[in-house]
Amino acid sequence: MSIDGYLLGYDIGSSSVKAAVIEISTGQVVASATSPDSFELEILSPEPGFAEQHPQTWWAHVQDATSQLKSCGKISFDDIRAVGISYQMHGLVMVDKKLEPLAPSIIWCDSRAVEIGQRALMELGEQKCMNHLLNSPGNFTASKLKWVADNQKNIFDNIHCFMLPGDYIALKLTGSASTTASGLSEGILWDFLENKRADFLLEHYGIAPALIPQIVPTFGIQGTISKEASSVLGLPEGIPVSYRAGDQPNNALSLNVLQPGEIAATAGTSGVVYGVTDKASYDNEGRVNTFLHVNNRSDSPRLGILLCVNGTGILNRWFKTLLGSWSSDPISYAQMDQEAETAPPCSNRLRILPFGNGAERTLGNLAINASIHNIDLTRHTRAHLLRAAQEGIVFAMMNGIDIMRSMGVKNSVIRAGDANMFKSRLFTQVFATVAGNAVELYNTDGAQGAARGAGIGAGIYKNASEAFSDLRVIRQIEPDRETGSQYIDAYNEWLEICNSRIKQEKENLLSQNKDEMCTVS
Repeated sequence: MSIDGYLLGYDIGSSSVKAAVIEISTGQVVASATSPDSFELEILSPEPGFAEQHPQTWWAHVQDATSQLKSCGKISFDDIRAVGISYQMHGLVMVDKKLEPLAPSIIWCDSRAVEIGQRALMELGEQKCMNHLLNSPGNFTASKLKWVADNQKNIFDNIHCFMLPGDYIALKLTGSASTTASGLSEGILWDFLENKRADFLLEHYGIAPALIPQIVPTFGIQGTISKEASSVLGLPEGIPVSYRAGDQPNNALSLNVLQPGEIAATAGTSGVVYGVTDKASYDNEGRVNTFLHVNNRSDSPRLGILLCVNGTGILNRWFKTLLGSWSSDPISYAQMDQEAETAPPCSNRLRILPFGNGAERTLGNLAINASIHNIDLTRHTRAHLLRAAQEGIVFAMMNGIDIMRSMGVKNSVIRAGDANMFKSRLFTQVFATVAGNAVELYNTDGAQGAARGAGIGAGIYKNASEAFSDLRVIRQIEPDRETGSQYIDAYNEWLEICNSRIKQEKENLLSQNKDEMCTVS
């Protein structure tokens, strides 16, 4: 590329806002910032199961991250050509006629609307929901808005439009409200069978279609930087906001995961596997979600199948905190990895279920909690525990990949950012071995992906191939043939234990429901 100038990407997370500036001609990151950089954003929980954040807080940290970029002195803001946005998925933002938030955003990890989604599934019919929505209405954006209608009528009656977190930031940048088809699909508001907005679900929930703002393309001119945003951020007035996507589809974009069979993986607090397919399929048990991928077109379908395991990296962090509390010297993740590597592959049959972070969708929305199995007090050491924890996380994510494969996804490559648990040589090697696929690691992130997406949407890059022409694999980990059969056996044993716990939890819930019915009668 010989075009001068830069691209700016924002990644609006629930823990921080990240920003990155990419030089168009080289594709290299020339500046980046995180706000806040020393602590995580607060998640408000006014009642059990609630999770909220103020949209104005995200905007304040967009301003701070932008100020950091400007103060680094490496770039001239006058040379920024386009802006892209990545954002935390499934959230609900409601604004009034002045386009001001009516209440805190109900974010992705809020569970208040679970029963509403389950009831809608029963009333609409499971087959209709699966055929049209590829899932249950669940605890997604549409169901959250229905909860507001039922429980906060004074707020609901004053809604001018509702949107996703990234839509709100686009609103602040451009002055106009809009959303995307991909965004509607992540809120379970897209009819995949009819290839249009899911009006039947809106009607069922009593939500007027007029509350949905205009739909703009994922890649394309979604608006331009307003005079007000220019004065606040210092960005050139009139440059386009030309890309917007949820964090997981955008993470896939940042890894150039755009074609059927390609998979993007992340392993932070939660573990996510996101696979691309060209077929509208669903899991009969609703254990994964399907969305319109960023490059979906009516003549060339691209859908993203997403599975999320809540209890992944949080287990590793739990061990780090626990071990640190036993010593005056805190232990690092690198030290934990080194110690785990001293234990043998498969940890002498020590098995850990990493499900201690609430209900797990891949387990049918059951909360079976974390647990340790087969522990032998005469053989197993701390190193075995640390290794078994990493292996258990891999097994939990592999269970999700198996679900994808049962839906027809034939993965050809797995890509991940060189971050979080994928920084662990042990974790990545076990992941590649159990999945039976090479794992490619890249030095990229969501903000960089949003910047490249902006370049595609603004027409600065001709296509995705040009946008990612400079993206390079920094490490590639092949499956270990020597331990492959061992790990297949270990994974199958782990599955047996997991399925046994699922069965036990279902029986417990059934017994509890019977007891409650007897008490009522």
